[in-house]
Amino acid sequence: MQGNSGIINYGESMEVSQSAVGHGATVNVPADRERKAQHGKRADVGVITVLGKEARAVYEVLGLRRVQGGDLPFYEGTVNVRDTVTRVAAIRTLSQGQRSTVVAFDHLRRHYNPAVVVLVGIGGGIHAGIEIGDVVVTPRVVYYDLRKETPAGQQRRGEEREAPAAISHAVNSFFIDYDEPAGFQATDGNGITREYRALTGPIGSGEAVIADAESKIIRYLKAFNDKILAVDMEAGGLTQAFYEQDGSPAVRGWLVVRGISDDASSAKDDDYHDIAAWHAATVLRSLLPYLHLSTDKA
Repeated sequence: MQGNSGIINYGESMEVSQSAVGHGATVNVPADRERKAQHGKRADVGVITVLGKEARAVYEVLGLRRVQGGDLPFYEGTVNVRDTVTRVAAIRTLSQGQRSTVVAFDHLRRHYNPAVVVLVGIGGGIHAGIEIGDVVVTPRVVYYDLRKETPAGQQRRGEEREAPAAISHAVNSFFIDYDEPAGFQATDGNGITREYRALTGPIGSGEAVIADAESKIIRYLKAFNDKILAVDMEAGGLTQAFYEQDGSPAVRGWLVVRGISDDASSAKDDDYHDIAAWHAATVLRSLLPYLHLSTDKA
């Protein structure tokens, strides 16, 4: 018996879309439409924070609101700076460190398909030219935790990663417009106005909380590159997640924005966490118009 193929209508109204009729028929769905169907929402920039103070500063400065429903705590909003409207989606990592940052990156990638993901928060300054309250904007990260243990001691094997050229051009354009270092002034939630600077330069990243200005890690980083400005515990995970992402959608670039909360010395404490987080969030807001990479990844 021969098989039947086709459409039968017994008089009722009917609508057929993105369908094929007959043996061997196929439907070609445009890639952008397929992505929207799979992921639903879109963002121009995805933001990752780690500490509660970092997340709160980003949500307040950018005016983001919690998305109702679902298991993942995303925050969303649109930000208008310099007549450029940027759709932002943000998520806080479940814990500190590189591994949780990798997972947060993937959550943003799968649910919002942003062109750029930015890691925003606080860090420790290790360069003589940087002060508490300043903000480091960087597309360059040196991961310092790769090492070999030998009877003669520990041998570190640093690995440097740089964001795609489009991100470096965006950072350069930002500092052309704002000067370098860029002078900023911000009023926090308590009504206190402070002046601070934004600078660009590489940072070091690893799993250690550094509270010794003469530690072997800091000495190693300064020998690796004497222009390294700061250290954190998550940027290495961001760069690795970007490097190893597979399939579609694909993030096109990354950036790290770190407010300096301490000098990574024995005097390290939490007193300036709020201030540094607020400063990082305000610099991020000014950066948004420069991070509009095309989201068409077909």
